[in-house]
Amino acid sequence: MYIQAITLFPEMFTALTDSGVTGRALQQGIWQFAAINPRQFADNPLGYIDDRPYGGGPGMIMMAPPLQAAIDMARKTSPEGRLIYMSPQGKPLSHTQAASLADESALIVLCGRYEGIDERILTSNDVTEISIGDFVVSGGELPAMMLMDAVIRLLPGTLGDARSAAEDSFATGLLDCPHYTRPVEFRQQTVPDVLRSGNHALIAQWRLTQALRRTWTRRPDLLAGRVLTPEESRLLQNIRQEERDIPL
Repeated sequence: MYIQAITLFPEMFTALTDSGVTGRALQQGIWQFAAINPRQFADNPLGYIDDRPYGGGPGMIMMAPPLQAAIDMARKTSPEGRLIYMSPQGKPLSHTQAASLADESALIVLCGRYEGIDERILTSNDVTEISIGDFVVSGGELPAMMLMDAVIRLLPGTLGDARSAAEDSFATGLLDCPHYTRPVEFRQQTVPDVLRSGNHALIAQWRLTQALRRTWTRRPDLLAGRVLTPEESRLLQNIRQEERDIPL
């Protein structure tokens, strides 16, 4: 996958290109990266690419001409690249969407700043707007890196064990189960016996039960949109019964 970021701060993306699984994946050629700074297309000596909004109001707006020039430059190397704008007005990022984007051959990620970008960029280009939550940050770089990380880790070969991504929270529509490692006892808490039993069938059932329990108590909205298997329905019924039997 070839990812290009249109950003005023290309140096921020070294967090992905130089570190962790994404950095190793870049070295292995699983993905490639380039940053395009729209300041290079500014029509003034100081490199300003923002201006005051028509109609008044606080803040500045990123201008359409330099942003469009940056998009056009990105299109020259990735004509088929999906153009994404990180925006609090976009559809919230989900695992399903990240998995869909992982099937793309190229992404062009537009990172806004200030109060936003000229609306004509959105109306004159085929843009997918994506949000990472109902809050606002100073620029699109951090959201873009979160999107990129979510996508890159799903690319074949990025993770040492492909099951890691397949068993993540949301990968199956459920939150992940609890995990433990050595030592067996820590602060008077012991690793559940079933995880040390060697019985893989029981371990799988325990993990599914715990995933269902966490999802039911923490994110019941995920269950509302999920078609449960017969085993999941049975386990969830048992969980609900156990909760009702707990004395107040």
